[in-house]
Amino acid sequence: MACTIPAAEIKRVKGMGFLNNKGTNLFNARVITVNGKITAKQTAVIAEAAENFGNGDVEFTTRLTVEIRGIPFEKIEAFQAFIAKAGLETGGTGAMVRPVVSCKGTTCQYGLYDTFDLSEKIHQRFYKGYRGVKLPHKYKIAVGGCPNNCVKPSLNDIGVIGQRIPVVNEDMCNGCKKCQVEKACPMGAAKVTDGVIGRDKDICNNCGRCVGTCPFDAVETGTPGFKIVIGGRWGKKIAIGQELHKVFLSEEEVLSVIEKSILLFREQGKTGERFADTIARIGFDKVEEQLISDDILDRKQEILDAPLHVVG
Repeated sequence: MACTIPAAEIKRVKGMGFLNNKGTNLFNARVITVNGKITAKQTAVIAEAAENFGNGDVEFTTRLTVEIRGIPFEKIEAFQAFIAKAGLETGGTGAMVRPVVSCKGTTCQYGLYDTFDLSEKIHQRFYKGYRGVKLPHKYKIAVGGCPNNCVKPSLNDIGVIGQRIPVVNEDMCNGCKKCQVEKACPMGAAKVTDGVIGRDKDICNNCGRCVGTCPFDAVETGTPGFKIVIGGRWGKKIAIGQELHKVFLSEEEVLSVIEKSILLFREQGKTGERFADTIARIGFDKVEEQLISDDILDRKQEILDAPLHVVG
């Protein structure tokens, strides 16, 4: 059966998170999971909603949202009301901040910080808080717990990577022939030279795997922090994100840089271009300079109030 829903209505409900199943009057509802984590109760509600409103299928997207297929156009509002009882909502489309993706953080043996906690803060502050802010194109955020980069931060418009910078106490080093710190380093950055352990900062990715491995406490601690990567993109035109040169030492710094990047994209991006294109056009150094300073935040309201034509 051909689709009989007017194009204007298809576009309207797409903005609400309902994507038309091509050639039909049925829609796929995109349910937001905040960061890829839902409760057992919410899981049960999603399953019930799929049975009551859709075709019974539940699918997962690459952005860690849940799609329920086969919802008739006339049941869209009832579906939203049903899942809202479990604190769930639809969305995740349009030229704006998209749902945040997160790895599992400290429930993983390599996780360096609570990614679920930070990604939820990002969700509330930028996905929810900036939901009405139109951007030149979609804007994707990934939160990774360590340099293993399982959620591919470097392929998102902005990505966060957990860090633990090893602190070397040379006075405690015995210069062991079989150094446990060297053995623990997956990058080959830790080396005993002239009887003292050191690390090659150009090779070290601050994964923290060496911390606590020395029996003489030469590398007993590490400074926690965050790397930020900007301008990544996956799709028809792939772009690998570039790391800002600074390691940020607090969540608030990270949240500030994310907000500045969104404001910069809104103000200086051209309609239809991704953040990677904006960075390439302006120049990485100039973009980084703006993200480190607070000038953009000082002009926040001016940027948000400025008219912006977008297509998406």
